[in-house]
Amino acid sequence: MANTTYSELRRKEVINICDGARLGCICDLELDDCTGAVSAVIVPGPARFFGLFRGPEELVIPYCRIEKIGGDVILVRAETLV
Repeated sequence: MANTTYSELRRKEVINICDGARLGCICDLELDDCTGAVSAVIVPGPARFFGLFRGPEELVIPYCRIEKIGGDVILVRAETLV
């Protein structure tokens, strides 16, 4: 199993496999205080005003919802985000 750095994760686009929506790139990680494991990935909220500005909301995607981390994308199953 290969390790991935945070800077590598930030360059990958997150795609929801439920509807094919592009959710954006990871802007932050949520870590478990006790184990240090990643518990969720965070992507910016949906763009507003013709894609120029982002709202204050962020999408928190639990790590268990990540289906595959590929070379360019991260596939997630996020039924509740649609």
